[in-house]
Amino acid sequence: MNALREHAEQQYAEELSKLAKVDTKTRPPRWQLSPWAVATYLLGGKLDDGFVVSPKYIGNRRVIEIAIATLATDRALLLLGVPGTAKTWVAEHLAAAIAGDSTLLVQGTAGTSEESVRYGWNYARLLAEGPSRKALVASPLMRAMQEGKIARVEELTRIPADVQDSLITILSEKTLPIPELGEEVQAVKGFNVIATANNRDRGVNELSSALKRRFNTVVLPLPDSIEEEVSIVQQRVESLGRALELPAEPPALEEIRRIVTVFRELRSGATADGKTKVKSPTGTLSTAEAISVVNNGLSLAAHFGDGTMRAADVASGLIGAVVKDPIQDRVVWQEYLETVVKERDGWKDLYRACKNHD
Repeated sequence: MNALREHAEQQYAEELSKLAKVDTKTRPPRWQLSPWAVATYLLGGKLDDGFVVSPKYIGNRRVIEIAIATLATDRALLLLGVPGTAKTWVAEHLAAAIAGDSTLLVQGTAGTSEESVRYGWNYARLLAEGPSRKALVASPLMRAMQEGKIARVEELTRIPADVQDSLITILSEKTLPIPELGEEVQAVKGFNVIATANNRDRGVNELSSALKRRFNTVVLPLPDSIEEEVSIVQQRVESLGRALELPAEPPALEEIRRIVTVFRELRSGATADGKTKVKSPTGTLSTAEAISVVNNGLSLAAHFGDGTMRAADVASGLIGAVVKDPIQDRVVWQEYLETVVKERDGWKDLYRACKNHD
């Protein structure tokens, strides 16, 4: 199998195996690794035998430690943050390190039904044989309960309120009633839930106070410094470039720094030196979008250039990331282009590329 994107436990199988071999610390029931080893897997580090574990998350160590400690209790974990702050990425890697399985996933949308959270039925079998365990179709959450694993719920606030509330009994009582059979599923030790939610648009549905109490909320912030954000973008671009087999040279650090600088200045409403105020666009301009801009530029350079990413290769992706609203954001972008990009030393090529694209 040559998957376009492997699950975390497949892609980083060697690291997880190495950590498991040297991990002598206490492991909670059914955890594949101890909390210390899970943190090392997420944050990176060098093992005693010299093996280097790559960082999956670059940022505040304490945030990750709190998330891991939460999952070692009976409290579920809610990862909250603006789009592009690696909520899904962190959730996947936590599940991979703790349970060795990141695939027990419920994707939240306005159309997510209660069956997706609880269980459904094989209707052909139900009609032929009547209600039975064989006719029941387990949801990812039910399977996680039965197997003592981590279930993931993406975009929790996009799920309708009545479906959200079906989680309350699961999280508080650790049971899932099946009234049609007069039975219940009791969660096996090791079971827990990681949910993600976007605090930018607050989703479609607010969480009820009863459901909020079942979660320990950890906010994943945007990167503190430009160095941190550049490092994140560089690492993810290199990883994706290998996975996609792009025949291009890795982008120069300065080219990544320019893109990240544009994003950070437009996000914050001021230039890096604090001397010039700028307007902010309607979009979030997240780190994830910066990664996408660089990858798109690499693809253009690889397939329609000489393999070296230049300003002309990133211009279209950069403008597309900034200008989400064709009227309001275009005014913001044009003003930033003329007052900041045009006047900055060494940025004339980026200015010309963006003007030519317009």
